[in-house]
Parts: sequence; structure tokens; C-alpha cells
Amino acid sequence: MLEIGGLLKEGKGKRLYATNDPDTCVVYFKDEAMAFHGLKRGRILGKGEVNNAVCKHIFEMLTEKGVENHFIRQLDARQSLVKRVEIVPFAVKVRNIVAGSLARRIGYPIGTKLDTTVLECVLRSAEDGDDPLVNTTHILAMKLATEEEVNQMLAMARRVNEILVSYMREINIEVIDFKLEFGRYHGKIILADEITPDTARFWDARTHEPLDIDRFRRDLGNVEQAYQEVLHRMMGEE
Repeated sequence: MLEIGGLLKEGKGKRLYATNDPDTCVVYFKDEAMAFHGLKRGRILGKGEVNNAVCKHIFEMLTEKGVENHFIRQLDARQSLVKRVEIVPFAVKVRNIVAGSLARRIGYPIGTKLDTTVLECVLRSAEDGDDPLVNTTHILAMKLATEEEVNQMLAMARRVNEILVSYMREINIEVIDFKLEFGRYHGKIILADEITPDTARFWDARTHEPLDIDRFRRDLGNVEQAYQEVLHRMMGEE
């Protein structure tokens, strides 16, 4: 029988709890929201329940498509049981359309479709700091992962993007960009963390309006409704 133990870690949008099985933990999705390195904080009512349901839907879809990930099962509206992984200390950002920091760095207008998908590796930093860009030589020099692991992560990122873009197109959502985190589980690299409107830019394909955390960042209003809209479309309730 599953027993939930003490708090392992708390981040911007989630808490992780130990269980009586050393191979698993419980993720609890919060309503709290944060932007601009913690300078802006607030609550998005119902966000935790939406993100938990979105993760279940996406991770189960990825499992069916052969992308191994940490999701085991949903426990209730805000909690899911996941594999307890050793998180790799850098993330992969997948970019299909110019937005956010990429627009500032390369000078392309927001909304420009990239000819090829851009993959960026970024160090996982404290919540009040930037995520520095690193390349494979940095990663190997810092001994954050082996070259084989880096190649596995990049290949998985491309595959996730392919699946996600194809699926979201069917429900009239553009996948602008998103961040992926990976973990080691019994020595194997698997997808971990979350894929939600907190960690991805999702735009309505017809209006190009954000359906994600950017509505909170930029004070665009209707934040709760945007999160709910993503879930409703996934559930076929548009």
C-alpha cells in the first residue's frame, strides 16, 4: 500500500514527497505562480489540477509512442505517482517559433517560424537566477553527463517535439517552445519533470493568443481560463 512520506523538494510549481518505495515519489502541483526570477508572484486558481491532468495526458501519450518517462499514475486531482529519478543538472529547451529570450538574443521578431527546430541546453539554476546556456563541450567538461547521455536527451527532445507538435496541431494549438528535464532511473535516461502551460508556450493556432504562463508574466488577463482551455481541448471539450 502506498504511503506518502516527507517533503523532498519544493519548487515554483510543485512539491515532491517521498513514499515507502525508494523507487517512487509523489508530485503535488501547486496553484502558486512565479515570474521574472521570483520578482512577480501570485496564484492561478486551479492551475495545479490542470497541470496534473495535462501531464497525465501528455506523459501517457508519450509512453504509447515509446518515449520512456517518469509518470506512473495519477493519484488525485493534484497528485501523481512518479519514478524517483536523479535529475540531470541541465535541461533542454525546444524552440519551434521565436519567443521569449530567443527573440532578444538573435533579434528575430516574436512569432517568426524557425526553419529548423532549435535545441538549447541550459543549466538548472536557482529560482532567482538565469538558466545559463551551455553546449556539449561545457557539459562534458563539467562532467554533468556523458556524450551518450547528451545524445540520448537531444534525440528524445526531438521525438517529444515531433509528437507534441503533431498532437497539438489537431486541437488548434501551436507549440512555440518548451523545456524538458531528464533523469537517471536505474542508470537509464528517461524524461521527467512536467510538460504543462507552466513550462511551455502554447498559442491558439487561430488567434496566436498565449494559452500559458506568459499570460501571467505579461498581465494579459484570463490566465485561469487559458490553462483550462488547453485541458479542455485535450479532453475534446473545445
